[in-house]
Amino acid sequence: MAEQQQVSAKRQQELQLQYSNYKNTLQQIAQKIGDVEQEAEEHKLVLETLEPLPQDRKCFRMINGVLVERSVKDVVPALKTNSDGLKKVLDDLLKQYKTKQDEMEKWKKKNNVQVVQQ
Repeated sequence: MAEQQQVSAKRQQELQLQYSNYKNTLQQIAQKIGDVEQEAEEHKLVLETLEPLPQDRKCFRMINGVLVERSVKDVVPALKTNSDGLKKVLDDLLKQYKTKQDEMEKWKKKNNVQVVQQ
């Protein structure tokens, strides 16, 4: 009887560890999503500010910690490319989050796990 309780306690610890891993992974992905969304929003604001300006107007851009002088016509295409890349990354992260969330739900059903809120 004591051996069965020991096995059950060990199994419970394993399930708790797996659950924690799923939650941590989801939290990390959600944090990345937030960061990428914020960066995409910053790109959008800068593009909205630069697009009505004359193409030959000078502007400054931070590249690897160095502030460089460019013209609006040089900066806008690069910003659009970066913005499109951020949207793709965001879409990929959202799919990854959804996949991991579905995987966690299947795991919970398979192992008959019920979350108790304290």
